[in-house]
Amino acid sequence: MTGLRYVYAVCRPLGAPLQAQLTGVAGAPAKLLHHHGLVAVLSEVPERDFAEEPLRAHLEDLDWLAATARAHQGVIDALTAVVTPLPLRLATVFHDDSGVRSMIEAREEHFLRTLERLEGRVEWGVKVFLEEEARESAEPAPKATSGRDYLRQRRQQTRAHESLWQKAERFAAHLHETLSAFAEDSRLHAPQNAALSGASGKNVLNAAYLVPRTHSEEFVELVDRTKDDVPGLRVELTGPWAAYSFAQDTDREDTPPSVGVSVKEGE
Repeated sequence: MTGLRYVYAVCRPLGAPLQAQLTGVAGAPAKLLHHHGLVAVLSEVPERDFAEEPLRAHLEDLDWLAATARAHQGVIDALTAVVTPLPLRLATVFHDDSGVRSMIEAREEHFLRTLERLEGRVEWGVKVFLEEEARESAEPAPKATSGRDYLRQRRQQTRAHESLWQKAERFAAHLHETLSAFAEDSRLHAPQNAALSGASGKNVLNAAYLVPRTHSEEFVELVDRTKDDVPGLRVELTGPWAAYSFAQDTDREDTPPSVGVSVKEGE
């Protein structure tokens, strides 16, 4: 290979082949580089786009970034179907195979320990949203006939909104406790910003759960049983994913899912 090496993930040797003609970032085919009993999954990408300076510029282009993230995730998803991958952060790029091998050697202990912990497990995401319709219905606003009447209505609206929000928080806390008891591990993430995510409603719970792949069907059923428990609340389930949320303490620089520029000669 003559281009730069874009690395998606590190894993153990695959027990089954990847999808035929799997392509990743920049439309480049995904390839395997074996070293010290581990495998780096990578693509050859052009220097004109992925050398340090052009890459930094591209990361300011939201359309380019979104397309690259989709291609990156497509390779991770394909890997997750056949092996337990340890995803690296978006835009982890090395100059050559030697740099990738040096990275593996420098982090070998971390990779092996984390892959052992994550083997046979996947991540499921669960979000709870307070629907806008429910918030609005809890805040009726008949026309006030006086200043005193207006203040009284505002106090009633505030109490109704607080009551609805407390109900939503209680539901989310109970759901998280139930799912955490079933899962092997869990992570609470910051609530999503609706302006950035595009999701409707107010995000009450944003959590990830580490579940054995063989128990995933039971986990999904457990979530499904809660979806209609409280009117006005929406429960969203995503996955199964590679265990992004549970790999973050494994390696200092190549920690998913952060975005960054990492063009390296080797170590």
